[in-house]
Amino acid sequence: MTTSYVTVPKFLSSLPPRTRLRSFQELRSKSHDHDAQRMALLLHYNETLLREVHHRIGNSLQLIASILVLDARTVHSQEARRHLEDAHRRILAVATVQRQLQVPGESDSFDLCPYLTTLCENLTASLVYTASQTTIEVHSDPANVSPRTATDLGLIVTELVINALKHAFGSDGQKGRIRVTYQVDGHQWRLTVADDGRGKVAAPGGAPAGFGSGIISALVAQLQSRMETSTGIDGRGFSTTITGYSSV
Repeated sequence: MTTSYVTVPKFLSSLPPRTRLRSFQELRSKSHDHDAQRMALLLHYNETLLREVHHRIGNSLQLIASILVLDARTVHSQEARRHLEDAHRRILAVATVQRQLQVPGESDSFDLCPYLTTLCENLTASLVYTASQTTIEVHSDPANVSPRTATDLGLIVTELVINALKHAFGSDGQKGRIRVTYQVDGHQWRLTVADDGRGKVAAPGGAPAGFGSGIISALVAQLQSRMETSTGIDGRGFSTTITGYSSV
């Protein structure tokens, strides 16, 4: 058996027992109130600090994206320009998620439909091919996902849209449509990115898959999902479907 002792402050020891007890209880109550106020202040400080960190990260991402798009417009090498444009769009995908993380109460869950819509609007606005008539449409069932899942899905959409712009329509201003669809059926979800372009073009000489394809494969594995691709009956159009299961 353990006995604990409480030290009574000296200024209370001279008071009558009943007054001493009441005064001691008041001191303890004030101490608890002070601890609660201190904890509330610490939480407020942490939230303020976190918002400041998100704000600085967002500004940095926007700065990097702006520098990349400016460089893409000034370089003479077509290959270098293409790589800069791709990097610019990938940063936009991450920056779109990061901006939503700054919204109070939405750090644990993302409404995927407006996120995908905003992401594709940013991708459309960032097209360096100013003469392009390609449109990007988004159709999504209501769905809330974690920030990590939203980031992975956003990067997948970005890579698939980049692939469609490169291979389905090219940089010659060809008219076309890219359709991004997210469907939910119980715990199962399905993300599809399809275009009505010229279909899948085989790499010359059996060249290995590019950097973007490697990113997509890694993200699909990270989401513990599976990927299927298909080409239209007439050889036109290409579709990529990724199917997975939510954890809740």
